[in-house]
Amino acid sequence: MTAPRIALACLVAGSAWLAGCADTGSDDEITVYSSRQEHLLQPLLDRYSEETGTPVRLVTDSAGALLQRLQAEGENTPADMLITVDAGNLWQAADLGLLRAIESPTLADNIPAHLRDPEGRWYGLSVRARTIVYATDRVDPSELSTYAALAGDEWRNRLCLRTSKKVYNQSLVAMMIVQRGEERTEEIVRGWVDNLAAPPFANDVAVMEAIRAGQCDVGIVNSYYFGRLQKEEPDIPLALHWANQDAEGRARGVHVNISGGGVVRHTGNAEGATALLAWLSAGEAQHLFAALNLEFPANPAVAPADQVAAWGEFTPNPINVAKAGELQTEAVKLMDRAGYR
Repeated sequence: MTAPRIALACLVAGSAWLAGCADTGSDDEITVYSSRQEHLLQPLLDRYSEETGTPVRLVTDSAGALLQRLQAEGENTPADMLITVDAGNLWQAADLGLLRAIESPTLADNIPAHLRDPEGRWYGLSVRARTIVYATDRVDPSELSTYAALAGDEWRNRLCLRTSKKVYNQSLVAMMIVQRGEERTEEIVRGWVDNLAAPPFANDVAVMEAIRAGQCDVGIVNSYYFGRLQKEEPDIPLALHWANQDAEGRARGVHVNISGGGVVRHTGNAEGATALLAWLSAGEAQHLFAALNLEFPANPAVAPADQVAAWGEFTPNPINVAKAGELQTEAVKLMDRAGYR
């Protein structure tokens, strides 16, 4: 990226972002826009720079803000790569024309088809399972089975959920629409609402704290949130249950989502950005990308961290995670109709 182009991008971006534009970088520098927290990504980018001699500049913000920024900057963006959480966000970035299709045999070999864009515009780099968490002192795991079963009468006033406004739950419901159809999914979501022990919480940690406090007995959370609590308190009286393992057909498998990345459409360094993305998909880099946030590697040949591996193996839902983005609007409307706020 040349200095004049970056300077122009800063003017397009507006004064709120001028502070991040002070360093114009060099022609081979890779600029990464990321909604992933800095401490989960910077160590890897530093290692890449050490190994290759390529400088990498990291700009962090929320996913929504970064997409707006890329749209505003257009052809003058200094960004070369976007890394963000949730397939819904990646799908939206691609749908807005912000990412370019790339051909990389390395990425195609390392990342399973259901964890990447069918058109090659983005690739999963880590996997998080959104599954059932329960109180080990009040729930026998043999009572647990599927997401749908949590709508049953036996869980009346025993269920806690995070708000429907978060993309994680929107993606879960979107995938349920693919699996079970819209009518059946709405029945399930209405059942969840009927079974709530409390109004939806702001985040997954609050859900687990409510379970631990006895306010409810079960919930649905991302596996890494559980991992963080478990790391702080190894004897925490909560455990994960892998949902939908005995379900049949398209309904079978734990709902999984991703953190992932793609090459920005108007990058000035497509070759460098593609090389960095491919590097993140393999070996120790892939292990660390997942391990730093207690996620599962997207590359099936790479082992997860010991703590994550201890949760046991599970069968994931094999439907392409892009569907989480394609059906996000329908999912939001369905949750609203069902009274899930």
